Amino acid sequence: MESNVSNSPLGVGGAMIFSAGLGTRFKPWTDKHPKALALVNGKSLLQRNIEYLRQFGIQEVIVNVHHFAEQVIEAIKKNNGWGSHIIISDETGQLLETGGGLLKAKDLFTPGEKFITCNVDILTDLNIHKLVAFHEKRRPLITIGVTDRKTSRYFLFDENDRLCGWRNIATGEERIVIPLPSPPGEGQGMRLRAYSCVAVFEYDIFRLMPFTGKFSLLDVYLALAKDHLILGYDHSGDRLVDVGKPESIGIAEALFP
Repeated sequence: MESNVSNSPLGVGGAMIFSAGLGTRFKPWTDKHPKALALVNGKSLLQRNIEYLRQFGIQEVIVNVHHFAEQVIEAIKKNNGWGSHIIISDETGQLLETGGGLLKAKDLFTPGEKFITCNVDILTDLNIHKLVAFHEKRRPLITIGVTDRKTSRYFLFDENDRLCGWRNIATGEERIVIPLPSPPGEGQGMRLRAYSCVAVFEYDIFRLMPFTGKFSLLDVYLALAKDHLILGYDHSGDRLVDVGKPESIGIAEALFP
C-alpha cells in the first residue's frame, strides 16, 4: 500500500474499513447483497465511509471482503473507488472477524505508520483530526473512539481515559483487566462508554497481536490493556448511528442527508 502521508492527518498512513461481515441482522437485504452496499439516501455505507475518511485527507483505504465479495469489488471498480485508492483484503476463504481481518491485512499497511480503522455499518461525523491529535498528545498504542450513549455493552475506563475492562449489562458478564483501588478514591469510579468502532493504531500492534486466525478487536484491546496504554477518546455529542438492522436506515437517513 503506497503511503499518502502528505495528504493525511498528522502522518496517518492509511485506513481500513471492515466490510466483510455476513450482516445477519440486516436480512433480507443481505440474502442477496453485502451490507456494505446498503443505501442511505442514495449512497452505500461503503461509499459514505470512504468519503468520510477522504474528508480528513485519508485516501489510501483497505477494504476487506467476504460476503458477496464480488459485488463489493465491482462497485469499487465501477466508481473508481469514489476518488480514493482502494486495496482489497480478500477473506472469501474464511471470515476472520475484525481482529483477524486486521492481522491478515498487515502487509497492505505502510510499515511504521499509524492508521485508522472503522466499521462499514457505522456512520459518524467524529472529527478524525481531533482523534489523531489526542492520540499524538497521549501516545498510547491504540486510541478508540467512544461516546456516552445507551447500549448493552460498554468499555470501562479510569479517570485518565485508560481502558480497564468491558461489561455487558444485559448478561452481567464483566472482564476487568486493570482493577481500580478498593475502595476507589474521589473521581476514580469506572466510566462506561460505548465503542464507536473508529480507532487509531500504532503499527506496533502487529508485533504485539496476541492471537491468530479468527478473533475480535475487542479481545485484542482487553488482552493488551494491562501492559500497554489503550485510551478512549470521548466524542459524545457527535452524530453516530449503527446501521445494524434495516430499521436503522431511516435513522441514518435523518442524520446523514
